[in-house]
Amino acid sequence: MDKTTELQKLIGLKFVDPQKLTIALTHRSYLNENHTQKISNERYEFLGDAILEYWVSEKLFHLFPEFDEGQLTNLRSLIVCTVNLAQVGEKFDLGSFILLSRGEETHGGRSNISLLADTFESLIGAIHLDQGYPAVEKFLEKFLNDNITNLSQKNIYKDPKSQFQELAQSKKGVTPHYQTTSESGPDHQKIFEVGVYLGEELIASGSGNSKQKAEEDAAIKGTSILSK
Repeated sequence: MDKTTELQKLIGLKFVDPQKLTIALTHRSYLNENHTQKISNERYEFLGDAILEYWVSEKLFHLFPEFDEGQLTNLRSLIVCTVNLAQVGEKFDLGSFILLSRGEETHGGRSNISLLADTFESLIGAIHLDQGYPAVEKFLEKFLNDNITNLSQKNIYKDPKSQFQELAQSKKGVTPHYQTTSESGPDHQKIFEVGVYLGEELIASGSGNSKQKAEEDAAIKGTSILSK
């Protein structure tokens, strides 16, 4: 059984065009070493990100009629944040199916939460392109329903940046700030490096294909450091 067939069994969905699934799993680093594959998953990720945000927004709107806009926004942020999407992807071992360069794999790419979350979004994009929105709904219902229920029962909905801010204020008495330290790659494939600071002290650095994701990554690492 090839890898894409195995993944389709795990997610309970058979692609009409398996090439779309292959593209969804192709990290841009893979293209440098495998010239038969011409397209990375970044455009699919762009589409999947928008579809996911819509699906979660509609889902929360109907599930929690008593929530105000702020509560809905905070819970949505927690559901679509990098850490949560990576954890959802781990339910069906998504990392083992990603097409990576040898270098990216050596540096832990298969367990990189930002890379896992991005691939999860690109998979959503691929499902939509292959079979339309109803198939996306079925997929997300399967893998996010319990997740939404569990997160909503916490009563406190904090994304990684909010969590780090609270920790920094309680431990150091300082509100963190973020600074973009570098940008690389062409406009359609930008990678941002962002540092999170307490005063003048750099606590952690993060990276991502948007400033928001890079800040999230830095906040997650900063929380780990301050929690020790």
